[in-house]
Amino acid sequence: MKKTNAMRILDGAGIEYEAREYDDDGEHKLERGAAGKTAEKIGADPSTVFKTIVMRTDSKEVVVFCQSAIHEINLKKARQAAGAKEVSPVKENELLALTGYVRGGCSPLGMRKKYRTFIDSSALEHDRINISAGVRGQQLCLSPKDLASVTDAEFVDLVLED
Repeated sequence: MKKTNAMRILDGAGIEYEAREYDDDGEHKLERGAAGKTAEKIGADPSTVFKTIVMRTDSKEVVVFCQSAIHEINLKKARQAAGAKEVSPVKENELLALTGYVRGGCSPLGMRKKYRTFIDSSALEHDRINISAGVRGQQLCLSPKDLASVTDAEFVDLVLED
């Protein structure tokens, strides 16, 4: 497995992780269940697989949210966390320029710039969570606290209640 930038960052910080590969089918539309399919492919509990959602606030600040595959992000809670009046996902054609990553391979680690990052507090219910390794078809399994420390992330409630 080729080392990704996210892996090199974790190695440099001395953070223990496990890299997992899975068959990438190339479908990376914004659709419900995509992260759940990834969980199935790597044999992980879907509540431990966290998708990376990059948004822009009304003041044009780029912010990053990590949300569990089993939950949708609550935009009101995301706005509150970011201290913004509005937040909306960045357009797919902007993602690479802003982060260095493509949809389906976006990691909260190693983006082109350091963006404020928020991880849903449900991550703390698990010893280890899975995030994108920065390329399609690879996930990293690590402690949520280690992820927060290396990304300077804040744990916040982002769950959209049913």
